[in-house]
Amino acid sequence: MFLQRLSLFNFKNHAQFEFRFDRKFICLVGNNGVGKTNILDAIYYLSVTKSHFNYLDAQLIKHGEDYFRLEADYQNKLEIICKYTKNKKVFEKNRSAYAKLSEHFGSIPIVMASPNDILLIIGGSEERRKFIDYTLSSIDTTYMETLSAYNSFLEQRNALLRQSNDGRVDDGLLSIYNEKLHALGHIIFERRKAFMAEFEIEFTKIYQIISDDKEEVRLDYDSDLEGASLNQLLRESKGKDLALQRTTVGIHKDNIQFITNDFSTKKFGSQGQQKSFLYALRIAQHQIIKKYVGTSPILIIDDLFDKLDWMRGKNLLALLKNPTLFSQIFISDIHKERIMEEFDEGEITVIEL
Repeated sequence: MFLQRLSLFNFKNHAQFEFRFDRKFICLVGNNGVGKTNILDAIYYLSVTKSHFNYLDAQLIKHGEDYFRLEADYQNKLEIICKYTKNKKVFEKNRSAYAKLSEHFGSIPIVMASPNDILLIIGGSEERRKFIDYTLSSIDTTYMETLSAYNSFLEQRNALLRQSNDGRVDDGLLSIYNEKLHALGHIIFERRKAFMAEFEIEFTKIYQIISDDKEEVRLDYDSDLEGASLNQLLRESKGKDLALQRTTVGIHKDNIQFITNDFSTKKFGSQGQQKSFLYALRIAQHQIIKKYVGTSPILIIDDLFDKLDWMRGKNLLALLKNPTLFSQIFISDIHKERIMEEFDEGEITVIEL
């Protein structure tokens, strides 16, 4: 996928920004606070219909305004427009509005890495489940529909648990929710398990390149459903669920353990190891999506050299410059000179903000 034009109106701190792109590498440079990340987030937003940083849409409007608008032209004469006011969001493809925003998801594949993504390494299990679910939803609409159905029944079961009176609940209705979660949960579990086996191979290969083959890494997928029936688990956890008024077992509790040299990357990894882990995860995510959708996603790396030593930074850039792996890459940095030392003048477009 190749972005050719981007226009922003009242998006975050930008009253207006427009630029046309004609190269594989585009770098935004400037001091902190000038809006580099905002522009990169706008590119992400146009693909995913939401911010990479979990902002509420209303928080993305420039202060003092009551709307924002994003426009982009891509290869093959594809135009995407987003119009947002405080009570309505519309996405248009070639001037025709989508009936549902979910119809747009996956049509412009994209992967973004930012300093905030360190939560993927050091945060809770929810961040890592989101990573799996985003990747699988990008390559498999059936997975996204199954996960949505699971979450819907999970919400209904939790609502029933909250309505319980002195530990009593409608057992017939609870049994129905258990059966639904069981059927959907095992589909999701098997898909995640197969994905993680394939993904770990790609991830490990990329991590070794970035780290100069200096560390051993692995990904351990943990799930309540490993060797167990969800229906049985739900029946056994009934007392605990009623006491806590929420469902305490299921695929919504899955986790991935990140391991470096047989130790937890979250607890014992250095900043350089954690950042290498993050970049390897994102690039592997890019390659898996590319493999299955047949289109190379746009890759965004915000603050490229953050917490990377010279060797790891060099290895990462060499990987990014591989002409067979990526179609278009947006990066940001605070030092123009550092960027120009790493690229020939004709291979990168530098936008100074």
